[in-house]
Amino acid sequence: MDKCLLDTDVIIQWLRGVQEIKKKIENSLKNGTILIWTPIQIAEVFAGIRKGEEETISNLFFVFDSFFLNEDIGKKAGEYLREYSKSHALEIADALTAASAHHYKLHLWTLNSKHFPMTDIKFVRF
Repeated sequence: MDKCLLDTDVIIQWLRGVQEIKKKIENSLKNGTILIWTPIQIAEVFAGIRKGEEETISNLFFVFDSFFLNEDIGKKAGEYLREYSKSHALEIADALTAASAHHYKLHLWTLNSKHFPMTDIKFVRF
């Protein structure tokens, strides 16, 4: 597991100091795992920023690599939405996150398994 896309919920819990997540992320970094986020996670994290967290969150740009969205990711997200939006209430941010993991062949770390019913992605669940 060399590169992992972290879902926003994992990043938020890490920022909040949840020990189980903090320890797993620290161990992953020590083992050379590259942690990834996309503009989706960046937007969601910055949307929920609390007073006093600005510097800590800005420092995440030194920890995470950023992968970009492209038309292939958009198409795959559309496929996921067609397939899962009614049965699993899949929303666009999660569809784009899953499509990014699929496109870049990344493990997706999430706390919300129910948001990601896809079978063509490898997951790391806490």
